[in-house]
Amino acid sequence: MTEKQENILEAALRLFASEGYNATSTKKVAIEAGVSEGLIFRHFGNKEGLLQAILNLGKERLQKVYANIVLQSDPKEVIKKAILMLFEVPEEEYAFWKLQFKLKWELELVDHEKMAPLLLSLSNAFKKLGYSNPEMEAKLLLHIHDGLATAILMGRNVDKEKMKDFLLDKYNV
Repeated sequence: MTEKQENILEAALRLFASEGYNATSTKKVAIEAGVSEGLIFRHFGNKEGLLQAILNLGKERLQKVYANIVLQSDPKEVIKKAILMLFEVPEEEYAFWKLQFKLKWELELVDHEKMAPLLLSLSNAFKKLGYSNPEMEAKLLLHIHDGLATAILMGRNVDKEKMKDFLLDKYNV
């Protein structure tokens, strides 16, 4: 990927995250990226292609994060790492993740397949630990994650250290 393509994606990400996808034009992205609007069309086809490129980056990032979890054999480590991943996101990546959440609501874009490896890994971990309903326990933990991530990304007053310690203690990991 060229530097100009990266600049376009970064500008689109910032604008889509702050102003919303529907409210952001390719012209606005071009101005923000310091390129011509035609260059956006040349590299990404259209606004939807630009969005798809950002979504693909999101999927790649998730796969990297999940790989560290799903490759664990110790069930407690799977649960621990799944909890910690939420609290280890660097603040400079918040705009990227905020956009992922925003798109779920604004465009109703939800890719359940990208969560499947983590759900399966957590379900197996809870099963190995003898939980009575491991799949529901895994889903509950992912819903807790979703809610906490939303609160953190929206800048709500979340004591991340206390919440992290609480979850680690709750699941005895």
